[in-house]
Amino acid sequence: MESFDITDHLSFMKAKIVETLRLVIDPELHINIIDLGLVYKVEVDEPGKQINMDMTLSSSYCPMGESILSAVKNCIEGHYAGFTASVELVWEPVWSYDSITEEGKKLLGI
Repeated sequence: MESFDITDHLSFMKAKIVETLRLVIDPELHINIIDLGLVYKVEVDEPGKQINMDMTLSSSYCPMGESILSAVKNCIEGHYAGFTASVELVWEPVWSYDSITEEGKKLLGI
């Protein structure tokens, strides 16, 4: 996930989007997708009213994958009126347990 860049005027909005995505819960693990480390990139095209994201799943065989992707798109479009969300599923870098935040590890009891 990208870090906050004070020189980027959209950095605050990106940070807000990341916090909003904490509302999307992995239905199997019951942890939000941010603390699971599933979101890799958030970009905002302000003039085009577009929010583009790269994210992954914990497994390419994840039975809830389509549901999670739909929830992400609906979450963003529901919270950012006038914006359209595009969610790109990527497999590089490969997700691992190292991707989970410290908070996520606490919630999982790791």
